[in-house]
Amino acid sequence: MASPTILSIFIVSLIVIPVSHSVPFILLHGIGDQCSNHGLRQFTKLLSDWSGAEGYCIEIGDGAWDSWFMPLKHQAEVVCDKVRQMQELSWGYNIVGLSQGNLIGRGVLEFCDGGPPVKNFISLGGPHAVGDLVYAKSSGVLCIIADTLIKSEIYLDYIQAHLAPSGYLKIPTNVPAYLEKCRFLPVLNNELPAERNRTYKERFSSLQNLVLIMFEHDTVLIPKETAWFGYFPDGAFSPVLPPQQTNLYVEDWIGLKTLDDAGRVKFVSVPGNHLGISRSDMKTYIVPYLANQTPSIMDLSKDQVVHHPGQKSSASVMAEGSSSYRIMNFFVELLRPDLDKLHSEA
Repeated sequence: MASPTILSIFIVSLIVIPVSHSVPFILLHGIGDQCSNHGLRQFTKLLSDWSGAEGYCIEIGDGAWDSWFMPLKHQAEVVCDKVRQMQELSWGYNIVGLSQGNLIGRGVLEFCDGGPPVKNFISLGGPHAVGDLVYAKSSGVLCIIADTLIKSEIYLDYIQAHLAPSGYLKIPTNVPAYLEKCRFLPVLNNELPAERNRTYKERFSSLQNLVLIMFEHDTVLIPKETAWFGYFPDGAFSPVLPPQQTNLYVEDWIGLKTLDDAGRVKFVSVPGNHLGISRSDMKTYIVPYLANQTPSIMDLSKDQVVHHPGQKSSASVMAEGSSSYRIMNFFVELLRPDLDKLHSEA
């Protein structure tokens, strides 16, 4: 029988010595997708297997339909309720966001009262400064309904209440209407001068790491730099401002500058089209932030950008798992007259 002294030391060691484990993560998918799709199941499993962390794809309603037609604020509330009820996340968790799912994830981070703490936020192709208003080239009833709504006045109350992407479309030549009528992104980005919320900024800037992954050949996000919080200046479609030159960053509306000054923002550029990330890039830029280790990428100096110029993406994994929809960019079509005029004058 063990002596009391040895037994006491053993018990104390269990209490004092930290047990190595990986923080769980949740995955939030993009528009037109759902957790049951093969691509998303594979993507989540790969990240979980490589990192040793438990991963959970969080579904909102029925998935594909509600990703199109449930307002984003409501979608964020659904996820907020789920993460508060998940015992597995009670000590904290990481978020992996895909495209539109990043805005839902940020809504949870900024708006969710009483939820567990978010440690790291890994964003793949997120429309952070402006959304990709997309539609699917299909004759399916969902696509026809979405296309009809999109072709209406985007800031009408009815459209804002019934089409999720309308909540994050910022037309740079119509900023007053955007600020007045757009129901989600102006609040999420703390853009309304009279309604800036200190709590949103505090919660966003509490992240340990913010990993912003931009796809070099992205044809869905316009401009692609919105994945880094870059966007056009108010009133024009040119030039594309880097994030550090936007008012959101300079005036630090949500704490992006605070995070960047502390070296906790990673601006990553990888080859490929929207969400077409290679396995090697997944292992390099996502897995280290999910695993219980200190990755070399975390040692990047402030403002350093990771690039893979000319590199071909091998063993690419399409994080957008739905094969039912071929997502195309409607933002280009919506703004085509202005863009054509801009190019003709260049």
